[in-house]
Amino acid sequence: QVQLVESGGGLVQPGGSLRLSCAGSGNIFSINAMGWYRQGPGKQRELVARITSGGSTNYADSVKGRFTISRDNAKNTVYLQMNSLKPEDTAVYYCTFDTSFRRFWGQGTQVTVSS
Repeated sequence: QVQLVESGGGLVQPGGSLRLSCAGSGNIFSINAMGWYRQGPGKQRELVARITSGGSTNYADSVKGRFTISRDNAKNTVYLQMNSLKPEDTAVYYCTFDTSFRRFWGQGTQVTVSS
């Protein structure tokens, strides 16, 4: 069993910053990519950022230059640094761990950007 626990969400004003963390525990072997997805109100879930085991990253166009994904393999943890937040970044954010066999999802953490 693999468990992913996210933290760091909350309410922030436009232009502010938040750092999301996602720690994995359980039977985690050979994690390949880690990522963050989000689902805003009335929207489909979308990929925000992804990082491979080798450290290669890719981002949604809407967050390029504002968000940074990173990972600590020793801690089985992935991070998402979010700067210059906009109201349209409001969403539930989910982390993912990819193994060779399946994708694991976290339970989600709410990020609300509002004045």
